[in-house]
Amino acid sequence: MSDPQERLRLGVDRDRCVGAGMCALTAPEVFDQDDEEGLVVLKHPVPAPGGLAAARMAAGLCPAGAITLHSPEPTDP
Repeated sequence: MSDPQERLRLGVDRDRCVGAGMCALTAPEVFDQDDEEGLVVLKHPVPAPGGLAAARMAAGLCPAGAITLHSPEPTDP
């Protein structure tokens, strides 16, 4: 059975994003910025196990709180 931490899903709120770019600098395999406004673009809502730590760090560094982490729903009753 896989570690539930590895199945975390990411979400972004482009309305809250201020375009600081900390996410794209911290976890470029998961986040990018659009060319028009510099707002966050979520490349992978479920990061690969090797990118999970960087994705968590990026969420913590976001000055606008525009990145959210969602735990997987329990499958067992």
